[in-house]
Amino acid sequence: MEPSSQAAPASEPRRTVKQILLSYFYWTYPRGCFHYDVMVTLILLFIFVTPFFWSYGDKPTSIAGPLHPIQVIGNDGHGLIVTVQASDANVPAGASDAVVKKALRVAIEPVTGDAVFVEHWETVTDAQGNSAWKVWAHR
Repeated sequence: MEPSSQAAPASEPRRTVKQILLSYFYWTYPRGCFHYDVMVTLILLFIFVTPFFWSYGDKPTSIAGPLHPIQVIGNDGHGLIVTVQASDANVPAGASDAVVKKALRVAIEPVTGDAVFVEHWETVTDAQGNSAWKVWAHR
């Protein structure tokens, strides 16, 4: 009888930890194998667990919106005329024009958006006798 010509399958050499970590980094494993499943599990754990331990700073702002209604009317195609209550516009007494312009822009942003330019303004009194700002603005 002849000896069997079939040799025992050669076992693959054991990989070092460094080689395994590099193959994780370069994602060289085929889908469905053990190491692929480990990487997917680690990614999912990172996505769902880290928000409990790490603040990403994605909290809503604490700035409150206007307390009173804001009136917006068109200015014959030249922009908008926005009327905002004086109590909703945080304008300090005796402020410079630049400070007033910035405060009015911030006050009308909830309605107009942040891409608005304040041209000029004046103080007015509404029907109830409250002080208000009339702001001419455009995009």
